[in-house]
Amino acid sequence: MPRWYLEERAIPYHWHELDLKAGEHRQPPFLAINPFAKVPALTDHGFRGPDGGPLHLFENGAILLHLAENHGGDFADPVERSLAIQWVLFANSTLSIALFVPSNQEREFPALMTRLDALLEPDRPLVGDRWGVADCSVLSHLAYLPLFFPDLDLSPYPSVQACIAATRARPAHQRVMGAR
Repeated sequence: MPRWYLEERAIPYHWHELDLKAGEHRQPPFLAINPFAKVPALTDHGFRGPDGGPLHLFENGAILLHLAENHGGDFADPVERSLAIQWVLFANSTLSIALFVPSNQEREFPALMTRLDALLEPDRPLVGDRWGVADCSVLSHLAYLPLFFPDLDLSPYPSVQACIAATRARPAHQRVMGAR
């Protein structure tokens, strides 16, 4: 998600891919960035962290919100900021759990998708007047559905399907995700 956001906003970045099979994420240099040994993580040399060095962040939502607020120009006012935070938290908690936790999929997925289908429009941003961090967060979760659950029937959710197709057609998404 953060890499897609960086590409969409044309924010310069250096991508460092870790060799997870070799356990590079469990070595002291990366653990200094994310003590939980998970990816993604961000080092922003434009900000000072508590230790006086560059700011290190982990968790998709935290990274996305930092980028949106400090590099992406997403928020025209505090209301847009609050609405974007709401959608990012929704995607990383409610949506993620409904989509990817098997015990919740059967119970929560249909109602959540029905409501999202009514709220989403492929050409309308979730917050403000242009694509932003809220769209990145929610739509990336939805775009994962065909990858992780290719047999999942999304036909009852035509707006969700259209948003997935529109997301996958975005040049920045294609650069990051390829033709998956």
